[in-house]
Amino acid sequence: MPVLDQLVSAIRSAAIEVVDLTARLDATTPVIQLPEPFANTVSFSLREVSHYDARGPAWYWNDITTGEHTGTHFDAPVHWITGRDGADVSAVPVTSLIAPAVMLDFSEQAAADPDFLLEPAHVRQWEHEHGPLPDGGWLLYRTGWDARSGSQRAFLNADETGPHTPGVSVACARWLADEAPVIGLGVETVGTDAGAAHSFDPPFPCHAALLGAGKYGLTQLQNLAALPPTGAVVIAGPLPIAGGSGSPARVLALVER
Repeated sequence: MPVLDQLVSAIRSAAIEVVDLTARLDATTPVIQLPEPFANTVSFSLREVSHYDARGPAWYWNDITTGEHTGTHFDAPVHWITGRDGADVSAVPVTSLIAPAVMLDFSEQAAADPDFLLEPAHVRQWEHEHGPLPDGGWLLYRTGWDARSGSQRAFLNADETGPHTPGVSVACARWLADEAPVIGLGVETVGTDAGAAHSFDPPFPCHAALLGAGKYGLTQLQNLAALPPTGAVVIAGPLPIAGGSGSPARVLALVER
């Protein structure tokens, strides 16, 4: 049997489970909020064009308004100043959109401390238990933050000092960018950086280091708890927006059961 036929058969028989890692995209989808004087993106919205009526008697459709980095989305290198000469989202090789993935679960640590930071030692310990990170694959970082995605307030978790959400340390960001064999980092939070990353030295190290190294980000993922530590394959589908810094994306994982 041809390989693709085997894949389709395995999906239909549930020997391979398709796990949707994508958050619903609607007006309530949490959106990052930057302090003044910085500009903010818009929330997602629909504007009806016609709905089986005089404007279009047999069809229903909408215009949509959204930001590139709203909901589950893909960060291209050009999103950050360190990657300004890198690929925009339309230029990301399609072969990079289908890749192996590992899932590192630090949801207990993030539940105890919303400012929890992933360190290189955490990743090395995980590798000791599960094997090396996949060459050309994704590191998916579970913190349990997807449980908060129904509320903008709970998801951003901000107080007078700023947002408090888990992320990666400066050292870990540099290690993932410069030494780890992965093509990118996937997270459940509003961005790949920690909520407090504006105060790090340098600020926003995950964006700066990974995108500057030509790697990618996936954010606001859901259902990482359904993935095994190793063995999944991720399919990421951003829109090929010419000149785009990123795009909302449908992200799926294939898991052999």
